[in-house]
Amino acid sequence: MSINVALDGPSGAGKSTIARAASERLKYLYVDTGAMYRAVAFYVLSKGLNPENKDEVVGALAGISIELKYTEQGQRIILNGEDVSDSIRTPEISMAASAVSAISETREFLLSLQKNLAKENNVIMDGRDIATVVLPNADVKIFLTASAETRAKRRYDELVQKGESVTYEEVLNDVNQRDYNDIHRDVAPLRQADDAILVDSSALTLDESIDKVVEVIENKIKAKKVSAREIPEVQPVVKGARPPLWKRICHEFLRLIAKAIYHTYLDLSFEGLENVPKDGSNIFASNHRSYTDPILISLKPKVMFSFMAKEELFEKNIFFTILIKLFGAFPVVRGSGGKQSIETSLERLNKGYNLVIFPEGTRSKDGKVLKGKTGVALVAAIAQVPVIPTGIVFEGKIKFRRKVTVKFGKPVIPSEIGVDSCENKKVKHLRNEIMASITELVEGKSDESEQENVNKL
Repeated sequence: MSINVALDGPSGAGKSTIARAASERLKYLYVDTGAMYRAVAFYVLSKGLNPENKDEVVGALAGISIELKYTEQGQRIILNGEDVSDSIRTPEISMAASAVSAISETREFLLSLQKNLAKENNVIMDGRDIATVVLPNADVKIFLTASAETRAKRRYDELVQKGESVTYEEVLNDVNQRDYNDIHRDVAPLRQADDAILVDSSALTLDESIDKVVEVIENKIKAKKVSAREIPEVQPVVKGARPPLWKRICHEFLRLIAKAIYHTYLDLSFEGLENVPKDGSNIFASNHRSYTDPILISLKPKVMFSFMAKEELFEKNIFFTILIKLFGAFPVVRGSGGKQSIETSLERLNKGYNLVIFPEGTRSKDGKVLKGKTGVALVAAIAQVPVIPTGIVFEGKIKFRRKVTVKFGKPVIPSEIGVDSCENKKVKHLRNEIMASITELVEGKSDESEQENVNKL
């Protein structure tokens, strides 16, 4: 399985230089996504088009072919057969790249190329939205930054060495303007992913910055390998337990109210209700589209649900905290690792709750099913409980009376597919089976890569 490192940060933070050096040390493939956007900007400007005019940029995409070639000099950008690696490193191209990257069609145009590289190789990929959009499930996420003044000085020195005629003030203005554009754009704005590690290089030399990034990557990968070697024991859940009566009454009252509200606000329907168990202690594994997904899933089944929620949600206000707790939410401390989540999940299952888990780990913006993590499969393997694949499908873009369908698939039972332990191979097989079912519910077909892995066992 490939290892993906996502390195984000503002313009001039040294992402490309540091990512390139780190990739050489670790023997990973370096992918400079910023250069791809620069190539698009270069082509647009060479045709006399306006990089801020969406129609002109979108119309130009059909005439663009971008390839990445790796030589002794590093990554080279080939635009329509021509090496433009050096030509795209000017302030004018930088500003144009910021403009074209704010257009969703440009990002979609380059996304498949970026994802395929990450899928097939160990990569360090740098850009503005790698950890938040391109590789949301990256093994390591780093946000590299530095003060605007530090970044402008570095960029100014670089341009002067190349013989460019610029002033420091011009470069600083460009840096500030590009920061503003990247942060405030509607499509994939620049921001630090919640689980990304911040590295500020303002006071660091280049070598120190490279050392720090390599250290972060090695520590993260080492921790993942250690975690992977720890094989939990199977602890089968004994069915029959039920949550306390007062909680069931409160939950049913809230469920009926929520049901009425959601059926009024949405054109809501359910499919596959025959696949929903009548008892508790089951796992519902679903794709993730919105913050209301846990409630949508729990509107039909009458057994109480429980689901994981970020600790920050319990700090909003006391009324909101009470509400989500009544709906079965329990806090997960970000960065505490999976042990706490697994223990709480097993506790809820043993008490008769159904458990909702989102294997993707993040919400999908376009409705496509993302790569699933193994957490849901690990909990199911330990507890030896059925997993009900669930697909939530949104149609159209209107908010009021938008058509939403919640689909329940046939239960995936660990013991019936040979998953009788928590060995890594078996847990991955269970994960693949679950994700293939979810993908089929959402997209009408099983994801080919997931299905291939299912068929291998």
